[in-house]
Amino acid sequence: MKKYALYSMVTATLLFFNSCATNPVTGKREVALMSEEQEIAMGQESDPQIVAQFGLYQNPTLQRFIQEKGQAMAAVSHRPNLKYEFKIVDSPVLNAFAVPGGYVYFTRGIMAHFNSEAQFAGVLGHEIGHITARHTIQQQSKAILTQGVLLGGMIAFPELGGQFGEAAMQGASLLFLKFGRDAERQSDELGVEYSTKIGYDAAHMADFFQTLQRQSSQSGAEEIPSFLSTHPSPADRYSTVQQLAAQWRQKVPGTQLEEGRNSYLRMIDGIIYGEDPRQGFVENQVFYHPELKFQFPIPNGWRYQNSPQQVQMAPADGKALMFLRLAQGTSLQEAGQQFLQQNGLQAVESKQVTVNGLPALAIIGQMAPQQQQQTQKQQQQQEPIGTLTYLIQYGGNIYNITGVTAASTFNTYAPSFQNTMQSFRQLTDQEKINRKPEVVRIKTVNQNGTLSQVLQSFNTPTNRLEELAILNGMQLSEQVQKGTLIKVVER
Repeated sequence: MKKYALYSMVTATLLFFNSCATNPVTGKREVALMSEEQEIAMGQESDPQIVAQFGLYQNPTLQRFIQEKGQAMAAVSHRPNLKYEFKIVDSPVLNAFAVPGGYVYFTRGIMAHFNSEAQFAGVLGHEIGHITARHTIQQQSKAILTQGVLLGGMIAFPELGGQFGEAAMQGASLLFLKFGRDAERQSDELGVEYSTKIGYDAAHMADFFQTLQRQSSQSGAEEIPSFLSTHPSPADRYSTVQQLAAQWRQKVPGTQLEEGRNSYLRMIDGIIYGEDPRQGFVENQVFYHPELKFQFPIPNGWRYQNSPQQVQMAPADGKALMFLRLAQGTSLQEAGQQFLQQNGLQAVESKQVTVNGLPALAIIGQMAPQQQQQTQKQQQQQEPIGTLTYLIQYGGNIYNITGVTAASTFNTYAPSFQNTMQSFRQLTDQEKINRKPEVVRIKTVNQNGTLSQVLQSFNTPTNRLEELAILNGMQLSEQVQKGTLIKVVER
């Protein structure tokens, strides 16, 4: 036993040192369970999934801007050899995140909340810092070590393979985009360094942290991945970044560091603000899709998430899942067969039906015997699942609405599934079809006054004054001079 213990210790020590790599930022040796080649491959694999999940924001000017500034910053970073990609995704959530291998994403929501190029550059440098300091690799290493534990609790039904399993893996990846406080502090430092090196005054990066904190406090909700999650105290962060910015100004004497306020504001004039109704929206528990012209109800009390790929719905207890997505196949029967095969299901009952005048196929499914055997070996305590699927032919597409729950609770959730599926119908309400998104408009202040007075002069409703103050990175009582550019929101 002593010999075995000694052998195990030596083996573990060798594995530890073989998995160590030099951190490009600190120059120290640290554990890294993947090579740079694996890191790059992971980013290349994740990128199309992220783009498919959120969609790219269709604004060539802004996409070109983030690419140009990102590449300039990457060139002065600690890892200029990586092939970086910078993209703005079509999400209203106020967020920015990075994945291994040099991939950085900003949402249009965070782009709308910046009030200068310097604020943008500071956050961009922060995200690049996560990559150059290999924070993403450290987090992915944790994911590799604990993946088996996490996936069991990620979703209610980890035994269901195919498309559902892929969704679980994507969810786990998003959770690991959160970093610890030390990593966040280091990325703040790198954000100051990189943005200063390309000519921006990093002190404005600190101002944006206050916007983030105010927005988080107002919404009362946290999105995943959250830019503020696990981050240092905003007050401490503000002071630290201000000090770092002052230090870096001294390191580049004679350099005129820019804020770029007006140039940035003019560039985002017209950016979509909040949810884009053209991609689908919910009103009074009904989901409407103006472009595809369909609607269906969401069960009362259920949460929902809309993306270009699918609409997902779930009750608060997480014991059921329902989604709508496009089906594969040229006929209802072919689409049904493909869905069953891809997810290891067999049909208990299948019948042709009509849903509000539309041809449809209704399928009650359960795990196929082979899938059940595999599941019993892997998850002895997991009970089998039941599914109800409606495949509905409409507008040249076949829509798949599927409800999933445990077999023991299938009868409990089946009425909710059926109500949503059987209520799918053509959208004809022209007000819903023609609903326009809100956009940010840049206005020039005509006379001196407080921000509150200025916003009201542009017909901002009283109940949205604080929201617009946060959007402008200002306080309502703050004095605004004539000629200043400010943001308002119009439809």
